Amino acid sequence: MADLVTVDDPDDPRLHDYTGLTDVELRRRREPAEGLFIAEGEKVIRRAGEAGYAMRSMLLSAKWVDTMRDIIDEAPAPVYVVDPALAERVTGYHVHRGALASMQRRPLPTAAGLLTTARRVVVMESVNDHTNIGAIFRSAAALGMDAVLLSPDCADPLYRRSVKVSMGAVFSVPYARLDTWPGGLAAVGAAGFTLLALTPDERAEPLDAVAPHRMDRVALMLGAEGSGLTRRALAASDTWVRIPMSHGVDSLNVGAAAAVAFYAVTSGRPSA
Repeated sequence: MADLVTVDDPDDPRLHDYTGLTDVELRRRREPAEGLFIAEGEKVIRRAGEAGYAMRSMLLSAKWVDTMRDIIDEAPAPVYVVDPALAERVTGYHVHRGALASMQRRPLPTAAGLLTTARRVVVMESVNDHTNIGAIFRSAAALGMDAVLLSPDCADPLYRRSVKVSMGAVFSVPYARLDTWPGGLAAVGAAGFTLLALTPDERAEPLDAVAPHRMDRVALMLGAEGSGLTRRALAASDTWVRIPMSHGVDSLNVGAAAAVAFYAVTSGRPSA
């Protein structure tokens, strides 16, 4: 059973994991280096635990203690109970959901290992917006994609905003980082995947014409919001594909486009 500890000093070193959560650059550097990530809200905390991530500690306002009682009773980690105003001073924002947990990261699998068993893979290039990362992971989980590969400069899927937007779906889809870009794509092709580059370019083939759901192994590549895939990434692909647009709209937000494309890639596959 976890220890319930009331804390009334925002500078208490036991709250170190939760300090400055709104400082994106600080947290981007600090969390991977210290081997932690922050889960926010009851559902996300539960999903992180169910996915096997070990808890370092929890930070709760008093009214959330009863709601989280079963987790508290099972957790070996300390639970810090604080006043909402103190939580805001520590974290830098009003913690609307009243519950935060610091979770221990796990070593990432290798891209080669994921490619061995996967058949439908998402490949992201330079997607550095945490909201988009979370949205893409949520759609990937919901629509049956098997794994995600990230270019070295993609945002952290375990950053608090990514986890929150995905509603914990980042815990459901295994992911790995490619060591080099676009050189790392060679391993995707060598593993038997057809690499489809999603682009609004008019020279690309409509997704339904390519019929990706009938292909044996498919890797769908997505670029950053606005700039899209780079020339080098497009050159490394097997086929350019696009989602046909109407009413003069030239493209979709990458999160929305990903959901449409994932359905096209996985349609007709047996559900997991």
